[in-house]
Amino acid sequence: MAVIAIVDDDESVRLATADLLSSSGFLCETFDSATAYLASGRVAATRCLILDLSMPGMDGLALQRELTRSGHTIPIIFITAFAESRTRAQALEAGALCYLPKPYADEELLDCIRRALEDDMGGTT
Repeated sequence: MAVIAIVDDDESVRLATADLLSSSGFLCETFDSATAYLASGRVAATRCLILDLSMPGMDGLALQRELTRSGHTIPIIFITAFAESRTRAQALEAGALCYLPKPYADEELLDCIRRALEDDMGGTT
């Protein structure tokens, strides 16, 4: 089964997102920072990454760049409480699948995940 990684420094967001995904039949793992995710050994198993944009230390855009640099083509869904057109453009131009301002509708996130997994199954990511 595809693993969906959730990287967000806000514990309440991580837990709520994990609950939503689990109740929707998805297998997910949570990480409180980009560095924790990179150090976890789970990058290769990740089929979709739900990534907070603004985090202490390595932010979401920096993690996106690092994954690209290291050859990982994981579909990324950015979530952010600080939606700005500049960062949205950066994220999408660098290959992000979705960019969702918080709060977002559960179904909106689930639709992005389904798209990510469909693209992954087709080998287009």
